[in-house]
Amino acid sequence: MPQPLRVLVVALVTLAALLTGPACVPLGGQGETPPPAGPPAFGAYVGYDSTAVRRISELDGWVGKATPRVGRAFLPGDRWSRIEGEPGHLDHWAQWRKGHKDRMLVLNVPMLARNEAHLSDAYVRQQLARGARGEYDEHFRVLARRLVALGVPDTVLVLGWEMNGITYTHRCGPDPATWKRYWTRIVQTMRAVRGQRFRFEFTPNRGRDAIPWTHCYPGDAYVDVIGMDAYDQPEGMPFEEQVHEPYGLAAHVRFAKKHGKPIAYPEWGLFRNGDNPEYVRGMLNWFARHRPLYQTISDYCPHGVWQCRDNPRSSSVYRSLTARPFG
Repeated sequence: MPQPLRVLVVALVTLAALLTGPACVPLGGQGETPPPAGPPAFGAYVGYDSTAVRRISELDGWVGKATPRVGRAFLPGDRWSRIEGEPGHLDHWAQWRKGHKDRMLVLNVPMLARNEAHLSDAYVRQQLARGARGEYDEHFRVLARRLVALGVPDTVLVLGWEMNGITYTHRCGPDPATWKRYWTRIVQTMRAVRGQRFRFEFTPNRGRDAIPWTHCYPGDAYVDVIGMDAYDQPEGMPFEEQVHEPYGLAAHVRFAKKHGKPIAYPEWGLFRNGDNPEYVRGMLNWFARHRPLYQTISDYCPHGVWQCRDNPRSSSVYRSLTARPFG
């Protein structure tokens, strides 16, 4: 083949590969992540012990045509040994996750021990600084190694959830800059473990709460999913206001789109407004429209629609809309 013709053929082949090959988006790059194909993966928080796995199967029978594919569990934050995923605690979840290739395990991971002890801001600042210096690295290294050894290296880790509120010791408000450094350190430590494929999820409460959650965002290189916990509160607030309030549902979607991250809803459910089917309808339609990576309702009273018998009208809406077909 003559040299000019050979050069032309090579150029055309290269151009075709660029046009038809898969897009490559660098870590931390901008650009919208496309929504998952088909209906969003869903599940429910039905407890974190071994009986919760059985409950997921029972929920599957209750919802009918739809199949729960997400199992969500918490690591208790009372002491470091439990944040490490102490032996035996996660085995049943790992077995469930490995039972089918399209299942997803979502695990809430506290950033600090004594996480629900209602400790002072001064104490929180001190603990965040210790974490940012690396004093707690080994706890997260142990957790990462355990998850890999259990065969669930692709777990979604909801690290330091609801950091914009005041419930947890791992809150951001007392020192946002140090909180972000500590988050970054945890992510770097766990990503350094051989065999891991974790996704790290940044999940504030819906709304402003104690501090705007955008002030706590640690940066695109250290976040894979942007979630939101979105309960039906405060009292008297209709769903549309929950969408459009400052730092609400719409702001969450816009923020994730700007940063090129998928969205998720690890906690949602009824609360201050009782049995409110309009809220449940609003949330499920929101998921259908915006296609999160996953959504999991908190299914216990007062939030739930299956195990909790206090919300029959909401239960009916949840069941009917969850079973609907998606285009």
